[in-house]
Parts: sequence; structure tokens; C-alpha cells
Amino acid sequence: MELIFTIVLMLTSGILILLVLLHKGRGGGLSDMFGGGVSSSLGGSSIAERNLDRLTVGTGIIWFACVVALGLLLAY
Repeated sequence: MELIFTIVLMLTSGILILLVLLHKGRGGGLSDMFGGGVSSSLGGSSIAERNLDRLTVGTGIIWFACVVALGLLLAY
């Protein structure tokens, strides 16, 4: 069981790093390299940005659950 949580933790860690780097920062960041610098004139965030936010939050929740599960498993 520990092995499964460890593998999921490592995968979600890598995915989370990539997702955070894809977010549009105040100065642009890595998201500009992949076409993120093109902003719409409609105002607000685009659908792609909102989906990226949801995906990042979902991955973060899975990552956090794995950390808690591993902590509980290794405590006993």
C-alpha cells in the first residue's frame, strides 16, 4: 500500500510542478513560451485558464491526500 501512495505522490508532484509553471504569472513566465502570452480582450480569465486552475487544484488535493495517507501509514 505504501508503494502505491509513493508512486502516486511522485507522479502528482511532477504534474503539479508542470501545472504551476504553466500558469500565467505577473511577468508572464513559462506560459508565454507556449502561447500563453496572447490575452483575450473579453476580460476575465479564459476557459483554458479556468480549466488549468481546476486541474491544478484537483492535482493538489490528490497530492495532499497522498501525503496524509503516507504519514498515517508510516506512523504505525
